[in-house]
Formats: sequence, C-alpha cells, structure tokens
Amino acid sequence: MTMQAATRAFDVSAARKDFPILDRKVHGKPLVYLDNAATSQKPRSVIDALTKFYTEYNANIHRGVHFLSQQASEAYDAVRGKVQRFIHAGTEREVVFTRGTTESVNLVASSFLKPRLSAGDVVLVSAMEHHSNIVPWQMACEACQASVQVIPMDDTGTLDLEAYRNLLTPAVKLVAVVHTSNSLGTVNPVTEMTALAHEQGIPVLVDGAQAVAHGPVDVQEMGCDFFAFSSHKMLGPTGTGVLWAREDLLESMPPYQGGGDMIASVSFEKTTYNEIPFRFEAGTQNVADVIAFGAAIDYWNGLDRAAAAAHEKNLLAHATSSLESMNGIRLIGRASAKAAVVSFVAGGINALDLGMYLDTQGIALRTGHHCTEPVMDFYGIPGTLRVSYLFYNTNEETDLMIRALDRGISLLSG
Repeated sequence: MTMQAATRAFDVSAARKDFPILDRKVHGKPLVYLDNAATSQKPRSVIDALTKFYTEYNANIHRGVHFLSQQASEAYDAVRGKVQRFIHAGTEREVVFTRGTTESVNLVASSFLKPRLSAGDVVLVSAMEHHSNIVPWQMACEACQASVQVIPMDDTGTLDLEAYRNLLTPAVKLVAVVHTSNSLGTVNPVTEMTALAHEQGIPVLVDGAQAVAHGPVDVQEMGCDFFAFSSHKMLGPTGTGVLWAREDLLESMPPYQGGGDMIASVSFEKTTYNEIPFRFEAGTQNVADVIAFGAAIDYWNGLDRAAAAAHEKNLLAHATSSLESMNGIRLIGRASAKAAVVSFVAGGINALDLGMYLDTQGIALRTGHHCTEPVMDFYGIPGTLRVSYLFYNTNEETDLMIRALDRGISLLSG
C-alpha cells in the first residue's frame, strides 16, 4: 500500500449513507450510535443479501438436487473462500463456520483442549479476557483438575510480557489471549506472544472478535494456532462466526457435535465422520446469515481500510482529549496501543443511571462490566461507560455525547 493511499482522507459522509439505521431518531433525537464493540451496524448490501436469500432462493444446503438448493449451497460455500482470503488462511479447509466467537472458543475447549488435559495442567489467559475466553477453559479444567492461570496487566491496561514469559512453563497446554480488549481497547502484541509460546511448544488461541473490524488480519503472519471471531462485530448478521485453525490441528480433533452433514456414513454399529471443516458443522447451518456475512466481507474489501483506520485513530484521540478535559472523569485503560474504545467513570455517579440519561438524548453507548468482570475488579469499580467507534462515526457525534454527558452529570449529581 502506498503512503498516498494510507493517508487519504476517509469520506465518512459517503460511508454513513450505506447504513440506513444511522438516519433514524431515538426519543426524538438523532441517533448517535457509539456501541460498536457490542455489535456493529449493517450496511444496506448486507441487509439486501439477507432479504434476497429469503425471497429468491431459500433452501437447505448440501442435501438437495433441485435448483434452489444448488443455488443456496453455491452461495454458502463461496463465503468460506471469502473468509479464507479475508484472514489470509492457508486453505478453505481451515475455516469452520460457528455461531460466533463464543462457540468457536467452546469448540476448541471441547474438541482440542479437553482430550489433552491432565491433572496439574494449565491454561493461560490474560487479565483482560472477555468471559467467553475464560469460562470455557474453566469448564474444561474443572473436569480434570487442571487450572486457569492469568497473565497480569498494569494500571494502563497493558499486559506484563516479562511475567508472561515466566508463566510459560511445561504445564501450560494452551495460551488463550484477546487480540483487542472490548472493555479497555488495548491491542495486545499477539504475534510476539504467539512466538514466545511456540518456543515452548505451546499452542495459542487468539480471540479476534474486536480486532477484525479495526484492521487487516493475517493469521499466517500472526502465527497463532486458532483464531475466533464473529460476523456481527464486523458489519454482518448475528448468530454466525468463524473458527480458523491450522489444518493439522483440525484433522486431529474429534467432532464437537453429532448430526447431519458432519458424517460420511452412519449405521447402528458405526459412524464415520466427514472431512474437515464439515465434521464441525453439524445440522442445518445458518445459511442466510452466512451468505449475508459474505456480503459484509465484500463491503470490507471495497473499503479504504487504511483511511478508515486513520479516521478511527482521530476519533479516539478526539474522544480521549474531550473526556480528559471534563472534571470528575476517570479514563479506564490507557495502553499505548489502543483501538477506538474509551471506557470511563464519572465521579460517584452510577454508570447505568448516566447511560440511561444519555439514551434519552439519542446517544447509545454501553454501561456495565462488558462481560469482563475481572477487569472491573482489577480497577476496583463495578463498571464503566464505554464509547466504541467504527469508521462511520464522527467527531461531531462525540461532541454531542460530551455535551449530553456534561448535562447528565450535572443533573445526577444534584
């Protein structure tokens, strides 16, 4: 990519026209949507792809010889190739469709990790993990008296890599780490962390749910063994996502669930399983949403991602400086490498109350622990207000949020 392309101004006005929901009003006010870490909004092309499937070729896949089934199967199967190219996987066989990041992690916990765990073994996670990258490992460990250990972080929300190195002992059977924290915005050095783990022969799973929407992903360059992400965080529908895994690891793993399409043959005496990745996709898949997910990938491929990333960096800087200028605001998470996520608390005001007030002003942001209760415990707080941006947001929206926030603090502080 040329320097000229990397520094081209991003046309946010044009981008916003692709997202119908951004034109609506909430409580009589223009919608200011700042909850993208929870789920992104959907461009018209994704919505149209979903509608087209149900109105023109709705059918089950891989089971029918009739025209609609063939058309649906071809559209569904084509998305696997789109995902492969989007994350730079080595082959389509490494792409497993799931219901999202959570199921992807559970699949690895059940099919890869659990058969390999013994008493005294360890799964290493970071201090900033989402619950979905903690609980499945705890469940697997509890079954065989293994344990989950934690890579510590400092007050800025930056992982302690020296402590991480010391934790990479022979007892560790897997490292599971988030690429980009949903509650702090920290972007972790997952390529370096993977290399350190591999020096000790330890496989690595990267939770990429937040990362895929903020920059290109190359799983081969990253070097990890598993990479999990969700469609709905990156402009696609809910209820579908991906587990990418190295081909040799998938070949070594037993099926996660049993049912149709994951089999080669079935008798009452014996069942033989389908080849990868199909052996991990039991039953009727979420056909319509996978196809619409493909439309989301098409949208990303048509976007100037370098310009979009520069625009998000500007949004982050503007929001950070604006919040820092307000009395009583404490920012939570100040890592030097950050995505466009800002978490904060406002004096002694309950985050939920403040979030509800902001909603009356048409401003949608997230309040609470963001499914990262250990992070909140680390900072000694029950939760935060979280502003999370995507390329279609503007500095003007931040200014509206700041003015409403100031009014809300005055109102709720009496």
